[in-house]
Amino acid sequence: MSQPKLLDTPLYALLHKDDIAGFNAERAGHASVDLVGGDFRGLDLRELNAEGVDFTDAYFRSADLRGIDFRNACLEGASLAHAQISGAYFPPELSADEILMSMNFGTRLRYRTR
Repeated sequence: MSQPKLLDTPLYALLHKDDIAGFNAERAGHASVDLVGGDFRGLDLRELNAEGVDFTDAYFRSADLRGIDFRNACLEGASLAHAQISGAYFPPELSADEILMSMNFGTRLRYRTR
């Protein structure tokens, strides 16, 4: 199993500084954003624009993900242990059972991408 890591990118640094507006503005010029394996433990990510973001193997333990639209993001292998997800949209291929298993037990999300 891959371990979460601190990424060495400007966009990742903005998220760790709680600058969601700065992240959204900066990423506007990118069609896709690579945050694979990132450690997002305990971060407040509400209002994050997750369109086209690759969160493969990301770690969201106790993160605030309320209201985020992940429908066009990749969450394969991500862990949502104890995250707050009220109002969040998830990819349609991701079952509710898979989300609950990840929330309750920290399992990695598994689903078939389009």
